[in-house]
Amino acid sequence: MTSALHTQFLQKYGASDEPVRTFFAPGRVNLIGDHTDYNGGLVFPCAIDQGNTMLIRATHDNTFKLASTNFDLIAVLSKDQTHQKYGDQWINYPLGVMQQFTNDGINLQGFECLYSGNVPNAAGLSSSASIEVVTAFALNALFNLDYDLLSLVKLSQRAENEFVGVQCGIMDQFAVAMGRADHAMKLDCETLDCEQVPLPAGDHDIVLVNTNQRRELSESHYNQRVRETREALAMLKEALGDEDEHYTQLCEVSVSQLETHKAIFDQHPVIYQRARHVTSEHQRVFDAVAALRANDMHAFGQLMYQSHASLRDDYAVSSKPLDSLVTIAMSIEGVLGARLTGAGFGGCTVNLVHRSATEHFKAATAARYQDDTGLSADFYVIRPSPGVREINE
Repeated sequence: MTSALHTQFLQKYGASDEPVRTFFAPGRVNLIGDHTDYNGGLVFPCAIDQGNTMLIRATHDNTFKLASTNFDLIAVLSKDQTHQKYGDQWINYPLGVMQQFTNDGINLQGFECLYSGNVPNAAGLSSSASIEVVTAFALNALFNLDYDLLSLVKLSQRAENEFVGVQCGIMDQFAVAMGRADHAMKLDCETLDCEQVPLPAGDHDIVLVNTNQRRELSESHYNQRVRETREALAMLKEALGDEDEHYTQLCEVSVSQLETHKAIFDQHPVIYQRARHVTSEHQRVFDAVAALRANDMHAFGQLMYQSHASLRDDYAVSSKPLDSLVTIAMSIEGVLGARLTGAGFGGCTVNLVHRSATEHFKAATAARYQDDTGLSADFYVIRPSPGVREINE
């Protein structure tokens, strides 16, 4: 793969005495813990064995050349052309990273690069974070900038927040950078405390199913959920009185505390539902990690089903195609758990499937999903994989 990309790189840019270096950053899937990140809670993602490869070579001419095997656009930009967005083009992700280095006082010199990705676009698997992190990591290495990995994660998040304009949390960039083979990470999005948790290989596969429903999570929907959870926290803080001194995030409120004060939501049932999802989903991450440590894959799968029901009923971020895939999964022998993953309103489900049933699961799901929705699903059997890295051949 990389040798073919190297050939394409030389076809685009020609030969040079400067070496061509190759870097890779994975995508990520969140196994459980969705819409908890911006409420100060736990998430449980892993890096996947698909992502973005970046080939780069220094030119030292203050010209920046960016190309991709996935898109037709090739950009040749002077230094003063790198500080603006270009519509919805993919180059905004690396340009955002470059701007953050510039904001830090780094004088980037010229380079030429080629990206190639195999993460499905708009599937909720963090293709954008993968591009940002591989760019930050590569520029840090190419120009000997001496950033540590966590600093590159934060820089990449700022690139998406401030340049691209998407107000994402830190989970995506963190998971893409910090992934470990055969592990998922219990990440506290408030403190950034991270524990790498082994995923028992055993006889089970993690299967992603892409609805191929274009994701429809608009900024207004997302911002509405943020407002609703903040309103829930404000109501709870008032009700808790002296108990609330340290509460700044909804995930600091326990499920039992929410239930104790359920009456305050009598006139606000939707706000209560949003809070119930967030507090219960935060707890499900704790329970899922405990299940893995006990090698209880059945319990882990049941938590996945519970998570989907909560996202569907209490948080209202599912969709007919996502619900169809989970309903089908529940009916197939050998499937232990299934849930939507990511923000919702399209994208993928993540499924825990006994390896002996994987091929049957794919075939049966494909046929029934087509009948249910008129859409064709795509299937990816993934392995939890290492995070961003340089590839030396």
